[in-house]
Amino acid sequence: MELYLDPLKLLWATAKDVLPVLGLLVLFQMGVLRQPLPRPARMIFGFGLVLVGMACFLGGLDLALFPVGRTMALQLAQGAQAGDGAVWTAYGWMYLFAFLVGFSTTVAEPSLIAVAHKAQEASYQAVSAFGLRIAVALGVAVGITLGTFRIISGTPLYLYILAGYLIVALQTFFAPRTIIPLAYDSGGVTTSTVTVPLVTALGLGLASNVPGRSPVLDGFGLIAFASLFPIISVLGYGQLAQWRVSRRSKKMQTKAGGA
Repeated sequence: MELYLDPLKLLWATAKDVLPVLGLLVLFQMGVLRQPLPRPARMIFGFGLVLVGMACFLGGLDLALFPVGRTMALQLAQGAQAGDGAVWTAYGWMYLFAFLVGFSTTVAEPSLIAVAHKAQEASYQAVSAFGLRIAVALGVAVGITLGTFRIISGTPLYLYILAGYLIVALQTFFAPRTIIPLAYDSGGVTTSTVTVPLVTALGLGLASNVPGRSPVLDGFGLIAFASLFPIISVLGYGQLAQWRVSRRSKKMQTKAGGA
């Protein structure tokens, strides 16, 4: 916490993480491609913006988002334990909170917004950016809710992951070919700047306050759910869209035949 209250130390810590990436880019540009750096002044200015932005973001995570997630999980878990904390059905508000956190943070995820608009442009409006965002957000919301149930119930993580990827494999055979790569990429864009901090804090806070759970063994794993279930939901979105188009074309053929 002290690190994030000292701006200079925070900037230096962030620079140590970012400088190797910048050095690699410069080395590859000048040593391998043997080309001068394009607009070096602009590049240095941009690097400075990245450095300051990342430092502010990391500080904000530690000072705001992580504590909020932990506090909410603590309060909801304590409320459930006031009834019968040993029964997973006592955590109804926790499941609702997990669903809403998963949905709202994913809809606001900058990387998802960018990918959704690019998908709409590349598909010539065949893929709706808004529809894709909602499909991914629903997948994340369901995944985090199920992951919350896993933490509370204490069931093994691998059972959910194996079952989930089995569903993905089956869906891949029936989903439209054009949606499959986008669906697989959707699992990655959800685990970014907004979703990960809150979901991680939620999992750790919940595992720390549910009787019989370990933060190390049970607190992690929600990000895996947040990556897996959007693939299922986007594949389902593609299958639903394909079914609607097929149904519409059949109706048109029937009308044309009747005429």
